[in-house]
Amino acid sequence: MAAARSFPLQFAISLSIASILYQCCDSFLTPPSSIINPAKAKQVSWKPRAFVYEGFLTDLECDHLISLAKSELKRSAVADNVSGKSKLSEVRTSSGMFISKGKDPIVAGIEDKISTWTFLPKENGEDIQVLRYEHGQKYDPHYDYFVDKVNIARGGHRIATVLMYLTDVTKGGETIFPQAEESSRRKTPATDDDLSECAKKGIAVKPRRGDALLFFSLSPTAIPDPSSLHAGCPVIEGEKWSATKWIHVDSFDKNLEAGGNCTDLNESCERWAALGSCKVSPYSTCA
Repeated sequence: MAAARSFPLQFAISLSIASILYQCCDSFLTPPSSIINPAKAKQVSWKPRAFVYEGFLTDLECDHLISLAKSELKRSAVADNVSGKSKLSEVRTSSGMFISKGKDPIVAGIEDKISTWTFLPKENGEDIQVLRYEHGQKYDPHYDYFVDKVNIARGGHRIATVLMYLTDVTKGGETIFPQAEESSRRKTPATDDDLSECAKKGIAVKPRRGDALLFFSLSPTAIPDPSSLHAGCPVIEGEKWSATKWIHVDSFDKNLEAGGNCTDLNESCERWAALGSCKVSPYSTCA
C-alpha cells in the first residue's frame, strides 16, 4: 500500500523535473528576445480585434529605441488620401523617425518578438517608427489602412499595427477606439479617474512603459474594418514615447517595378478580376 501511495508523488516529481528540463532546453533553442507568453496578452476588443501584451518590451529595449530616435526626430506627417504622398497636418502633431530593419541586435530582437506574437512575416512589416508626443500633442481619429492606390501598391493594405509604449504618461496620451464594440469578457484596470476626457469617448488603452497594443485594420475576410478607427489622445501631463510597427498583407520589402507597371501580387488576381472582386481585394494594385 505504501508503494502504491508513493507512486502519484513520484509521478508528480518526475513530471515537474521533465517540465523544467523542457523549459530550459526550449530557452536555449529559442532566442530570448522572441519568447512570447500568451498569458500576458489581454483582449481589449473584438470589433476591432485588439489586444494588449503587458511587458512586451524590457526597460532596456524601451530606452534603446528612444536613444536611437532622440537626435533624428522630425515633425510627423500623414498620407494624402488622393496622392498618397506625405504631408504635414494638424491632425497629427507629434515628432518621429524611422529605424531601419535589423539596425542592431536589439532592434532585430524586437522585430522577432513582433513576428512571433502576430504570426505575421517580418518582411511584411515597415520600419519601426518611434514617436514623441509632448504636452498637447495628439493624433486625431484615423485609419491605418490606405484609401489611395500609391501606398497599397507596396505590400497591399496594412493588416495589423503593433503600438509599443516606451514611457508611462502621467495624464492623457491614451490610444482610443471611438467605434469599437466592448467585449463582455474585457476587464479594464483603468478607472474613469485614470483616463482623460478624450479617452472616455470609446475603448481606451492607457500607455504603460513596455506594454504593446496589437490591433487589426482588416477584417478576417481582408476587407477594411471601419471599427479600427483610432486616435492618440492629447498628452496632458508628462511626455509620451511610442514605437509603431505597421504590417502589410504582403511583403513590404519587394521592389516595385520601374515605370509604375502594374503587377499581380497574387496568382488568383486574374480570377478575382473576372469575378469583380478587385474593388475590395487588398491584393489589387490596379485601377
